[in-house]
Amino acid sequence: MLLEVSEDDDNGSTRPRLDQYLSLKLTDFSRARLQKLIEDGAVKVNEKPAKAGQKLRPGDLISLDLPDPVPLDAVAEEIPLAIVFEDENLLVINKPAGMVTHPGAGVNSGTLVNAVLHHARGSLSSIGGVVRPGIVHRLDKDTSGLIMVAKNDRAHQSLAAQLKVKSARRSYLALVEGSPGEESGTIDLPIGRHPKKRVQMTVVTPAMAVEARHAVTHYQVLEHFHKYALLACQLETGRTHQIRVHLSHLGLPIVGDLVYNQKTTGTLPARAKLGLKGQALHAHKLSFTHPVSGKLLEFEADLPADLKALIDRLRNSANQTSGTK
Repeated sequence: MLLEVSEDDDNGSTRPRLDQYLSLKLTDFSRARLQKLIEDGAVKVNEKPAKAGQKLRPGDLISLDLPDPVPLDAVAEEIPLAIVFEDENLLVINKPAGMVTHPGAGVNSGTLVNAVLHHARGSLSSIGGVVRPGIVHRLDKDTSGLIMVAKNDRAHQSLAAQLKVKSARRSYLALVEGSPGEESGTIDLPIGRHPKKRVQMTVVTPAMAVEARHAVTHYQVLEHFHKYALLACQLETGRTHQIRVHLSHLGLPIVGDLVYNQKTTGTLPARAKLGLKGQALHAHKLSFTHPVSGKLLEFEADLPADLKALIDRLRNSANQTSGTK
């Protein structure tokens, strides 16, 4: 693969870095995969070995020597799936809380990838690599809701591009501890890897010497309960743990979040007492343009039974309290 840096790619004041340039041009590759290709020497600039932070000039020629596809590591497993939509190009699945999206970090079975490999008989896009075939975006293990899976590379490239330009929409329902001061708002705060807790993300401040990525979450209060609130959240960007980190930063952690909730429900016993199987975060709406037909597709998934039951109890309790006044 050969790319040439054009005048339009150089704004005159800030020359683009190689890794950033490739991330913008090759939307079907994850940033991590591009960095690995650079580290492995598979990327050259003007036929010379390149570094991720190398600054580019108009006229520079970038060559990528992509390795041959590697056989899938994940094994197909017969695991039930709640399929909301399916055709020859893609799947939309309502993932339950507790299911990991793809293998990794010691988890090699029972994942969504293992399940869709069996269901699709291996007919998935290869862009996600050997560990994440077909996975266009992910949901955290303890988050339930809608996720799209690509069956071929054409569909994967289209869906990934729609996420990048924000034409694909993802909306969530979140039950949080506390209550926002405003009925609606936008959280525009950068997110990066926690400098000390490497498995966690955090809102990055100027004093932190860590890489930050632009992150924007919109929210609206749907209901207030005693000590809790139900929010509708829409992602403008899709950073790791974005909604969880943003809401926790505002002092409104997700109920049952074992990582970012430092209040009262961020433990397994507290979660079990509330009757929750995961954290109270559900991807309930998803819309995008079909990669082949061009038709707008819109989907909505009801709350899982455990979260719905908890909200019903909170609603009944609030009604009883107001009735006694």
